[in-house]
Amino acid sequence: MIDQKINYQYVISGILAVAFTWILHEFTHWATSELLGYETIMRLNGTSPVNGSIPNASHRAIISISAPIITVLQGLFTFLYLRGKSWNKYIYTFLFTAFFMRLLAGFMNFIMANDEARVSLYLGLGTFTIPIITCALLFYMIYKVSRQYQLKRNFHAWTTVLILTLSSILILSDQFLKIRII
Repeated sequence: MIDQKINYQYVISGILAVAFTWILHEFTHWATSELLGYETIMRLNGTSPVNGSIPNASHRAIISISAPIITVLQGLFTFLYLRGKSWNKYIYTFLFTAFFMRLLAGFMNFIMANDEARVSLYLGLGTFTIPIITCALLFYMIYKVSRQYQLKRNFHAWTTVLILTLSSILILSDQFLKIRII
């Protein structure tokens, strides 16, 4: 039987996965914006141009989609590692966090268009087309790994609680403390 126990090392891997995923995601937005010539501020859960907004619609779309692409690639590399190697619950948190982050962003589209939704709207596909495709792809990866290693519902439930809690702490920290990284 594979190790599915939730212990303090697993919690630490969750902390690392959430921090890494969010910072890499926001750094990608920041780097793309800077490469396109916009001076940008990066926080824990967001980036914003220093001088107001980005007037070029295609640049906004490129900046918006760049980070979800990196997050999906993170999920894909983790998926391929787990499919090709033996089970590692600590590595699994990086796949689960990538999925959870994009799922949360998808739900936030009901309030305000998020990364994939902005691109979906830019392409004339409606608000939820690209977010649904992104979440479905990441969910498929989780499903395949779960089937391969026969992961239990209890393990997924505790992983969801862990990643949800850690993500909420990160998001709320950004909202209240406005931590500027770059």
